[in-house]
Order: sequence, then C-alpha cells, then structure tokens
Amino acid sequence: QVQLVESGGGLVQPGGSLRLSCVASGFTFSSYAMSWYRQAPGKERELVAAITNAGGRANYADSVKGRFVIFRDNGKKLVYLQMNNLKPEDTDVYYCNAVGREVWEPYESSYWGQGTQVTVSS
Repeated sequence: QVQLVESGGGLVQPGGSLRLSCVASGFTFSSYAMSWYRQAPGKERELVAAITNAGGRANYADSVKGRFVIFRDNGKKLVYLQMNNLKPEDTDVYYCNAVGREVWEPYESSYWGQGTQVTVSS
C-alpha cells in the first residue's frame, strides 16, 4: 500500500524556520521524483519545490527561491523541505508528491500525502 506521510508543520512567527518531512512507503522511492506543493483554501495547488529521483537536481518556485531547500534521503525514504525566513504568505497546507514508475510498469503514477498545515503569523 502506497503511503506518503507529511509532518513538521505548525505555527511559526515571520522570519522563523520549519522543516517539513515526508516519509514514503509502498513504492520504490529512489525511482520517483519528489515534490512539495502548497494550497490555500479556494486556490489552485502550487508547486513549491521538486527534486529528481537521485537528488541531483532541484527546482523552486520563484516565491521561495533562496529561502526554501528541498532534499532527500533515499536510504530512509524521506524527502524534506527546509523553510527559512518564513513569511505570512507562506501560510498554506503543504503536500508531498511522488511521480515515477516501477520498472515493470509502462506508465508513471502520482501519489499524494494528506498534507500538513503551515501557519506563519505573529
């Protein structure tokens, strides 16, 4: 059974930091690109950061460049989002996403976690 479980969200003051974690199970983690998305009520889900399956390349939304870092540990099946210098506009539910395929599959699959709330407020 495929699972992505996020943790690490919470309430933080502007300028503060949080580290989100997402632990994966039920698929070959090292074969999947991993991403973090965020979504506010009534808005579309937005890509925040993505990292290739081996961790060699990452890309970021312009709004978080220089503040957020995505990294992964394939041995532990974990992907992280280090968020620094947080701003009130970073307040959202953050979701972990996996995209890839098993060697025996002809097509890619996409999996989502349940989300973790990040609130930036004084």
